[in-house]
Amino acid sequence: MTTFLPCRALGRHATRVAAALLLAQSFLGNPLAAQSFSLSFPAATRNTPVTGRAFVFVSRSDRTEPRLQSGSRRSSEPFFGVDVDALAPGQSVTIDRSVPGFPLASLSQLPAGEYFVQALLLPYTRFARSDGHTIWAHMDSWEGQRFNDAPGSLVSAVQKVRIDANSRVSLSLGTTLPAVKPIADTEWVQRFRITSKLVSAFWNHDMPLGAVVLLPKGYAQNPTKRYPVVYTIGHFSERAPFGFTFDGCDRPETAEARATRLARGAREPGCEFQQAWTSGKVPEFIAVFIQHPTPFYDDSYALNSANNGPYGDALTRELIPEVDKRYRTIASSHARMLTGGSTGGWNVLALQIHYPDFFGGAWSLYPDQLDFRNYQFGNIYSDSNAFVMTDRSWLPREIPSSRTPEGMTELTMREENQAEAVIASKGRSGGQWDGWQAAWAPVGADGYPKSLWDKRTGVIDHSVAQAMKTSGYDLRDYLERNWKTIGPRLVGKLHIAVGDMDNYFLNLGVYRMETFLESTRDPAKGPYYGGTVSYGRPLKPHGWQPWSNQDLLRIMEAQVSRGAVRP
Repeated sequence: MTTFLPCRALGRHATRVAAALLLAQSFLGNPLAAQSFSLSFPAATRNTPVTGRAFVFVSRSDRTEPRLQSGSRRSSEPFFGVDVDALAPGQSVTIDRSVPGFPLASLSQLPAGEYFVQALLLPYTRFARSDGHTIWAHMDSWEGQRFNDAPGSLVSAVQKVRIDANSRVSLSLGTTLPAVKPIADTEWVQRFRITSKLVSAFWNHDMPLGAVVLLPKGYAQNPTKRYPVVYTIGHFSERAPFGFTFDGCDRPETAEARATRLARGAREPGCEFQQAWTSGKVPEFIAVFIQHPTPFYDDSYALNSANNGPYGDALTRELIPEVDKRYRTIASSHARMLTGGSTGGWNVLALQIHYPDFFGGAWSLYPDQLDFRNYQFGNIYSDSNAFVMTDRSWLPREIPSSRTPEGMTELTMREENQAEAVIASKGRSGGQWDGWQAAWAPVGADGYPKSLWDKRTGVIDHSVAQAMKTSGYDLRDYLERNWKTIGPRLVGKLHIAVGDMDNYFLNLGVYRMETFLESTRDPAKGPYYGGTVSYGRPLKPHGWQPWSNQDLLRIMEAQVSRGAVRP
C-alpha cells in the first residue's frame, strides 16, 4: 500500500528527512565531500618507472606531516592507497572514492572541510626468487618496514586544501625520502651487518642480517676473557638491548611515572639499567639484539619460512657464528640465552624449540600466539570467520583484536585487517596479520603468501591453517607431537611470562601451552619440562614482566652455570 501525504505535510516531511540526512552525514561522513587526487612525479625526482603503492594522507592538523599521522591503527588520520604498475615520470595515478581507505572506507565518507594533505609513492623491488616465483614487495632499507617513512619513497609537499563536492587536487611528488643515517659505535654499543648467503640465495637478492651489540664493563680491559651471550629479539630497532641508554638520564623518573610503570611490570627504565650495567652491578654478558627484517615484515619470526626464506638457519649458521667470530663469546649452547617480548617472545621460544641443542634457555615475555586455537582470540582450525563470531551464537559478534586491561575493545579484527588492506595488497602491508601470514602460511599460486582468510569477508581457509600447523609454527602442537624426541633436550629451558589481561589476548595461548607443559609430569609423555610459566595479576597488560632486566640477567647467569656442569 502506498501512502500519499498532503503537499504541506510532504514539505514538513522533506525538511525532517533533509535534517536527518545532514545529521547522519555529520557522523558517517558527507558523500558530497568525495573528491579525487591526481598523483605524479617529475623526471627530476626519479627518471625510471615505479611499481609499488600510492597513498594520499589527509590530516586535520599540521603538527607533523600527514603521512606520519597515519598508519597507527588506533589513532590514524585517514589515508587511502592503490597499487601502481610501472608508473612513469609525468604519468598520473588517481585516488578517488573507489580507492579503499582507513579508518574511513573511502573518500566518500570524508566530511567537507579544510585539511592538510600529502601524497606518497612507496616503490617495490622485483624479486625473482629461487622457488620459481617472481613477486614485487618493499625491500626494507633498515627502517623496519615503515610504509609511510621508507627511504626511497617519493613524497609531495604538504598542502592545505578545502575538500568539497567539486574539489580536485593534483599533488606532485617532488622529494625522495633519504636513507637511514648510520649510528656511530661507542665503547658500549656496536653495530654490524652481514649479507646472508642463505636468505639471499632464496630471494635472488642481497639480504642483510644485523646485530646491535652491548659490551660488558671491562670488555676492552680484559682481552682474554670470554662471556656468555644473551640474544634479544623483537620488532626492528637500532636501540641497544634492554633499553640501555644515556639519553635523558639527567631527568630523573618522577614518583608518579615510577608508580605507573611498576603497576605494569618490573622492567626498569633504560637509564637505570645502563647505570647498573656500566657500574658492573649485573652479571657480565654480551647482549645482542638481532635485526632480520624481510620484504614482508620487520621481523622474520626467526624460523625457516616458505615465504620469507631460511631465516632460522641463517640466524644459527650465519649471524650467531659471526657474533662468535667478532666478539669474545663462549661459543657454546649452554652460554647462549634468549629473551624477547611479544613478537620477540614467540621468536625466542621458536628458536629454542626448533633448535633445542643450539641455545641454553629462553625467557619468553607476552609471546604471540603459542597455540593457534587462540589466534589471539579466534580458533583458526574450527571457526569459519576471523571477523565475526557466527559459529557460537545466533547473535553475530565482531571479534576483538585488542582490548584495554579492563576488557574494553580497542580495535576489531575487521578494522585491523581493513588497515592492512589499505597499506598493501597481496599480504605486503608489513602489518601484524600479514607478518604472521608471511612467516607461517604456504606460498600461494601467485607467489605471495596464501591468505589465511579473506581480508574483505574474514572467511578462513582451513587448508592454510592446517599447513601452518603441519609446518610446526603452532608451537604447542609441535611440542606435543615431538616431545619424546625433543623434550629431553628442552628440560629447564622454557620460561614464559604474560599478563592475565594481555591487550591482544595472548594469555589465552599461554594457558594452553602451560596445560601441555604441565602434562609432561606424566612419565609416559617423557621428561617433565622443568621450566616456568608466570602470570601477572590482576589486570596486567601486554608488556608485563615479573622481573627487572637486571634480575633476569641474574637468573640467566644461574642457568649458564647449571648448563656448564651438565654432562
